[in-house]
Amino acid sequence: MLGTQDIIIVALVILLLFGGKKIPELMKGLGKGVKSFKDGMNGIDNDLNSDPKEPHKEDTKKF
Repeated sequence: MLGTQDIIIVALVILLLFGGKKIPELMKGLGKGVKSFKDGMNGIDNDLNSDPKEPHKEDTKKF
C-alpha cells in the first residue's frame, strides 16, 4: 500500500519528468480516459440488465 511519502515521491518524479505546464494536459487526458471507461462499463451493465424484448435507447434514436 502506498504511504504519504511514496505519493509525494511519485508526484515529484512526475513533475520533474513532464514539467508544470504539461501536468494539466496529462490530467485532462486521464480524466477523459476514466470517463470513457466508466461510460463503457455502464453501457455493458445496462445491456446485461435490460430486457431483450425492449429496444435499446441507441436503437430508437433517429439520425
